[in-house]
Amino acid sequence: MARIAGVDVPRDKRVVISLTYVFGIGPTRASEILAKASVDENTRVKDLTEDELNKIREVVDVYKVEGDLRRETNLNVKRLMEIGSYKGMRHRRGLPVNGQKTKNNARTRKGPIKTVANKKK
Repeated sequence: MARIAGVDVPRDKRVVISLTYVFGIGPTRASEILAKASVDENTRVKDLTEDELNKIREVVDVYKVEGDLRRETNLNVKRLMEIGSYKGMRHRRGLPVNGQKTKNNARTRKGPIKTVANKKK
C-alpha cells in the first residue's frame, strides 16, 4: 500500500478515490491535488511511479490533513465548551449543535431511547 500523509491508501482503486481515505481530503480537493501534481485521475494507485507518488505527497503536505486537522477541530470544540457558548453547551450535553429539532429525531447524538415509566393513578 502507498502511504500518503500517514495513511495507507488502497492500491486497487483509482487515485482520486483512494486520496479521499485521508482525513480532510474530499473528492474536489483530491482532483485539485492530482491536477497540481499533473497525475491522471483514472490511474490506479498500484500503477503510480515513485516519482508521481512523491509529487502527490508534496502537494498534500501543503494542506492541513489528518492529525493536524483533527487536533484543530477538537480544539475548536473544546474552546466553545470553555467559553460557555450555546454551541459549547450543546456539545457538552451531547445534543445536536446546529439547530436541529430533538422532539422526534436526533437519536445519533442523544443515544438509545431511555424509557420513562408512567405514574400509576
